[in-house]
Amino acid sequence: MNIHEYQGKEILRKYGVSVPNGHVAYTVDEAVEAAKQLGTKVSVVKAQIHAGGRGKAGGVKIAKNLDEVRTYADEILGKTLVTHQTGPEGKEVKRLLIEEGCDIKEEYYVGLVLDRATSRVTMMASEEGGTEIEEVAEKNPEKIFKEVIDPVVGLTAFQARRLAFNINIPTEYLSKTVKFMLGLYQAFVEKDCSIAEINPLVTTGDGEVLALDAKLNFDDNAIFRQKEISQYRDFDEEDAKEIEASKFDLSYVALDGNIGCMVNGAGLAMATMDIIKHSGGDPANFLDVGGGATAEKVTEAFKIILSDKNVKGILVNIFGGIMKCDIIAEGVVAATKQVGLEIPLVVRLEGTNVDLGKKILAESGLNITAAESMADGAEKIVSLVK
Repeated sequence: MNIHEYQGKEILRKYGVSVPNGHVAYTVDEAVEAAKQLGTKVSVVKAQIHAGGRGKAGGVKIAKNLDEVRTYADEILGKTLVTHQTGPEGKEVKRLLIEEGCDIKEEYYVGLVLDRATSRVTMMASEEGGTEIEEVAEKNPEKIFKEVIDPVVGLTAFQARRLAFNINIPTEYLSKTVKFMLGLYQAFVEKDCSIAEINPLVTTGDGEVLALDAKLNFDDNAIFRQKEISQYRDFDEEDAKEIEASKFDLSYVALDGNIGCMVNGAGLAMATMDIIKHSGGDPANFLDVGGGATAEKVTEAFKIILSDKNVKGILVNIFGGIMKCDIIAEGVVAATKQVGLEIPLVVRLEGTNVDLGKKILAESGLNITAAESMADGAEKIVSLVK
């Protein structure tokens, strides 16, 4: 789950991580009022969307007076920002962060991720702040320093100091940088983050160490115990079909193709998309109904797939282990009747109760094409769609 920058800073502030003062604004007048409340000579007008690269896309402006705040707020609100993370369709800006300006001395990068190679939380830091970390890793990997964190001990002050020395934090900022890193780690662990990225972390002329930007992502599986975080969810930033899928515990990701996929199991779903591509087609979605799908769940999955106007055919690929093929077949028949399916449907069943499942489909009287294998199913749906 993603949240906005200003929300991330609200969380970090509670852990003693210093951030600039700022206020969220939903209208131009609110933006001007927020700048008045800050009372600083320079204000920063920042678009709030769930994507990086906002500055390069024109979503971050420096305002030297209230008139400029009004001008920039009017320019950015309602604008569709296209960045390297939004895709070509971009995202519409519906809220702004109005923040106090600061006297920046130097910019750095600090981030926390779960390193799958070590199964440990790892803090990364670099003196190449303000630059995408992927770009630094590609061009100057020697400038990225890492500390692997023992889950029993947690991030130690020694590790934080070593990182600070490695990225050449000046001595006068050292103690505040260590405090910053320790607070960031505590927030990461206690709030079940999957990513915590500060880019840039800045030192200022008045001796402060601040998170000028903050990106926090959270583990969806832990949201049930993070009530505060769940309230930060912005449905305007998410695909409507993915929101609907989450209500029925379906794993759904929209794609750009025209062949809808309904599969049980994430690995099988990815293999299904691969074999559709291999057969000359384009998958319209990733959809995993899970191991315990009911007829109702299958029906809802069909509705979500069909809500995508680009879908011209559907491939159902089920391997019955825990999930019985006859239950899936009943769900497919019920869903086909309920939604009045008019586009090609290919179904491949294998596993528990497969013969009964195939019998149910054959006797349904519906226009359902049976497939004997994944490859057969992919070839048939691609052919029917074309």
